[in-house]
Amino acid sequence: MAPGMKTSIATVSISGTFPEKLDAIAAAGFDGIEIFETDFLTFGATPRELGKMIDDSGLEITLFQPFRDFEGLPEPLRSRAFERARRKFEVMTALGADLMLICSNVSPEALGGIDRAAADLRELGEVAAPMGIRVGYEALAWGRHVNDHRDAWEIVRRADHPNVGLILDSFHTLVRRIDPDTIRAIPGDRIFIVQLADAPRIDMDLLYLSRHFRSMPGEGDLPVVDFVRAVAATGYTGPLSLEVFNDQFRGGSPKVIAADGHRSLLYLMDQVQRAEPSPIGHTVPAMPERSPVAGIAFVEFAAAPDDVAPLTQLLGQLGFLPTARHRSKQVTLYRQGDIRLIVNTEPEGLVRSQYVTHGLCAYAFGIEVPDARAAVARAVALDANVFEQGVADGETMVPAIRGVGGGLIYFLDRSEELGAIWEREFVPLEHVANAAGGLIRIDHLAQTMDYDQMLTWVLFYRSIFEVDKSPMVDVLDPGGLVRSQVVAAHSGSLRLTLNGADSSRTFAGEFVQRNFGSGIQHLALATDDILATATALENRGFAALAIPGTYYQDLAARHGLDSGYVETLKSHNIFYDRDDRGEFFQMYSAAIGQGFFFEITERRGGYSGYGAPNAPFRIAAQKRAERLATLSI
Repeated sequence: MAPGMKTSIATVSISGTFPEKLDAIAAAGFDGIEIFETDFLTFGATPRELGKMIDDSGLEITLFQPFRDFEGLPEPLRSRAFERARRKFEVMTALGADLMLICSNVSPEALGGIDRAAADLRELGEVAAPMGIRVGYEALAWGRHVNDHRDAWEIVRRADHPNVGLILDSFHTLVRRIDPDTIRAIPGDRIFIVQLADAPRIDMDLLYLSRHFRSMPGEGDLPVVDFVRAVAATGYTGPLSLEVFNDQFRGGSPKVIAADGHRSLLYLMDQVQRAEPSPIGHTVPAMPERSPVAGIAFVEFAAAPDDVAPLTQLLGQLGFLPTARHRSKQVTLYRQGDIRLIVNTEPEGLVRSQYVTHGLCAYAFGIEVPDARAAVARAVALDANVFEQGVADGETMVPAIRGVGGGLIYFLDRSEELGAIWEREFVPLEHVANAAGGLIRIDHLAQTMDYDQMLTWVLFYRSIFEVDKSPMVDVLDPGGLVRSQVVAAHSGSLRLTLNGADSSRTFAGEFVQRNFGSGIQHLALATDDILATATALENRGFAALAIPGTYYQDLAARHGLDSGYVETLKSHNIFYDRDDRGEFFQMYSAAIGQGFFFEITERRGGYSGYGAPNAPFRIAAQKRAERLATLSI
């Protein structure tokens, strides 16, 4: 971390016991923590003991919070509030904390008035100063009288005390759609700490939204970058601290959530630096820009020699033929159009561990980028884990990082080293006939995970690659709800659908359970003529997932399609969707392994979706096929 930028996170942002939180926060690379008072009180250690634990972990206390319902109270409530504050100051002294957050009053007893609030804070500053304590005032978005940082600043300005300052929180400003540029007029030395959180743009009670749906910067829809740019313009040099209330985070892994938080701050400041060339006091080491993606270069499957037949048989039915074998490994390359699929049956190394853990699976994919080394350098700067495995003499070490479910993302470019890897490391097979499926490219790749991992991977992909996220879609499954979100390049060169399962009874949830974790569940392959492709594949023995006739009856009514055309789609088990820009066609293979399957697609016109209205029918058909397969055993 560059000098001048201190990162912090509130203990309320992650799950676990206090020691678990400390370990996770320190391991993620943060400089400090905000102590949420409830976390401290429920742990049971004395303030002095806790302060020593924090110091021993290499962290500092950036904030003690929250202190509620202080300013603007009538007597005797006012005197009681001052007494409460004095007691908290004593606790803070023992902890070694010097800054307390006072959030704007929500009590119905509060009288309001800027001068009254300023007088209370000035007097509190006089109490705090001899103890070496500072107090920061924050406008809650739902505050009774103060819910705007501009009013909070005016109160602090009128209090005019060196121990009284302003606390800014991106959530409270942005969720009320207050222009963040209004921050630029505030002197940076009067801002005591800046708290950051993102959130989805949804119409909801602000308090409920705050308590349950905040997210890390970059995971939501708020303009947090603009907020921090405005803060940087003030000359503020204090900590940037995450305060995120989120139900998923409370039940998630402390280490994963803390790592996400640290990545989010690095990504955020990288964006700010590119927009504000000299953000005073808050810089991160320079890293390459987000990498554009030319496409998915290959998908790799882990298999064993005695368990590879279901995959190779299905590949043959889809028109894929083995075209080359690796010079030194048990690896076969299958090609069709611009699609490369690798089947790896090596008896040792990562591929073997993937097979032992997950069975037959798609565990890795390669992405073609302009500069593979630069893409990896950015990923490493954003806390991604590099993967390296020994290679034989003369072979190329293809750069890679760990991805979803412990799988791999490889990086290829057109450099001399990586551009000719297929010709250099694979031996063409003789007498190979031309592929005959009509499949031309990879349309998209779908990764399935527990729902509470989705924000992690949305942030991961958005921070490394030039992709953006689509709105989340709810997919109905007979066993529950699955949430789906797409991260994609604007050009369509990379499309990843992330599917989050809450219940193991859903088709997606069953995959996660059987697969012993997240992974690639299906691969969508594009054709320019799905009817011709369907016929060609059927001639090769391919049996598409059977779709009931009721779907096609509904389809004709929904879209007003010609009955003969609908019958043609029905005869090939092809799904159909349409929007105001174009049409979309889909058909599916049966599932193999732990629930992996192929999708065949055709896009016409400007259609950019994924056939979401068809998903419930597809899932029901897959579950029906599973039941029939079980009965036939």
